[in-house]
Amino acid sequence: MNIILDKPTTTEGLIKISLQESDYLPKVDEKIKDYAKKASIKGFRAGKVPFGVIRKMFGKSILVEEINYLISHAVTDYIKENKLRVLGDPMPNEEKARLIDWDAQKDFEFEFQIGLVNDFSVDVTSKVKMTKYVISVDSKVLNETLADVQQRFGEVSYPEESAAGDNLSGELTRVDGSMQNTYIPFDKISKKEQDKFIGVRKEDQITFDPMKTFSESVVRAQVLGLTEELADAQKGVVTLKVTNITRVSPAQVNQELFDKVFGKEVVTSEEAFMEKIKATISENYDRETTHLLDHEIQHHLVDHTNITMPETFLKQWLKNSSKGEVTDEILEKEFKSYAESLKWDLIKNKIAEDLSVNVDGTEVREKAKQMIAEQFGGAAIAAQLGDKMDSIADNYLSGQDGKGQNFMRIYNQLRQEKIIGAIKEKITIVEKNVTLEEFKKLVEKHNH
Repeated sequence: MNIILDKPTTTEGLIKISLQESDYLPKVDEKIKDYAKKASIKGFRAGKVPFGVIRKMFGKSILVEEINYLISHAVTDYIKENKLRVLGDPMPNEEKARLIDWDAQKDFEFEFQIGLVNDFSVDVTSKVKMTKYVISVDSKVLNETLADVQQRFGEVSYPEESAAGDNLSGELTRVDGSMQNTYIPFDKISKKEQDKFIGVRKEDQITFDPMKTFSESVVRAQVLGLTEELADAQKGVVTLKVTNITRVSPAQVNQELFDKVFGKEVVTSEEAFMEKIKATISENYDRETTHLLDHEIQHHLVDHTNITMPETFLKQWLKNSSKGEVTDEILEKEFKSYAESLKWDLIKNKIAEDLSVNVDGTEVREKAKQMIAEQFGGAAIAAQLGDKMDSIADNYLSGQDGKGQNFMRIYNQLRQEKIIGAIKEKITIVEKNVTLEEFKKLVEKHNH
């Protein structure tokens, strides 16, 4: 067997494989003999079918199978041994393969097109400066959160007549005459329209314009039971026949509320309760700001790392491997996003290689146990289950199909977290205090 690599460009390669009869014949003959031992053919005793008969009946299919096996492994091994950084899968020259005469040829030639990425470097030094935003928890946010907690844990009642703040349920008749059950939260109603929903009783009917009544598209869509796009396109009025009125009286700030929110006697005073709420808000904010920082790091590295992508190859590979689902039109719209995702994968792999970032099976299992414990009630449940947690985690990681998709999902999650963590240790991160509103604007800008 002879394998060579032609590189017409820095991002394109052509692997050429030449096979002689001596490369495949021994294996083919061995398989034919094995077939002869097991074959059951009319006119011959089981296991006594002559070699020549088997060759005549199955020789070509065995030959094709063996050669396909040889060349596929040869390509894979060649890429590994030569440490080629390839994208996508090698694409065979199908036109050349179609011209093979399997009945007469003794020697064969195959070609595989590959997309290549040359060596590149990633700057993860202190010269890279990123901003970690710190959201201050002001009194306004604290009071709003307390009010929300009081509402969520408040006492629910069902009055005969609605007042300001009451939520309504009922049967909605849309503009086109179709009907559905719906729920209308009072705090989402525009102030100018709220009077329509006050002082109504069960069986009363309220006619309103959804566009004027709800300023948020998502709320309008939920009330109408439509997608946001369809809800925004609705013109005219709808009618609500009220079937239920729900009133929530805010919970009193006392020990009963403390216990409901944080657990029995975790906090025992209003001052400690407010400090705990403030700490919880800070933790939630920190998760959000960390999430934004991680994305900003990813975008910075993608934008500032010079990697030449084999675009022509990748587009053809995507079309070939999609079985007709990826068209030129789809590529035109989505290829840039796809290429950036591939580039980020290359950067992560390079950083993991340079900084020796690894994830082992034990870490994956421990993460799975942690996730399972959180799902079923925390550390107390984990302690009760004891050694059984290991088998539960193993079953979860192997999955019902036995393909280990959960294992790979957690493995990839941990690997990404470790890579981002290794990057943060190398670069310069400057903290900046912002308000919640300022942070929301930053997130909105990032998303665009």
